[in-house]
Amino acid sequence: MRRFRVNVNGNEYDITVEELDASAAKSAPKAAAKSAPKAAAPAGGEAVKSPMPGTILKVNVANGASVKKGDVLMILEAMKMENEIMCPCDGKVTVNVASGAAVESGTVLCTIA
Repeated sequence: MRRFRVNVNGNEYDITVEELDASAAKSAPKAAAKSAPKAAAPAGGEAVKSPMPGTILKVNVANGASVKKGDVLMILEAMKMENEIMCPCDGKVTVNVASGAAVESGTVLCTIA
């Protein structure tokens, strides 16, 4: 283990880093690749919830539309800022809200199946 002091934006942090030998360093990326999550929706579908209270300004997808991970599903206005609600996985979308709807934090906006 090696210790370092790192300065980030004026804040100092003490960190400890484990030094790997050459054989361990080469096998680490392969192990990470095997455990990478897949972009497909879970069997029961994945609920996309509102991260904060606000108003739905625009719904960019229609019920039954195919979506890809990273697509902008809708725009949520909260505290006078527009927040993009992104798709977490590939699949077909079922929309639960309409433009103009007021939502609370944790409200299911849509489901990806």
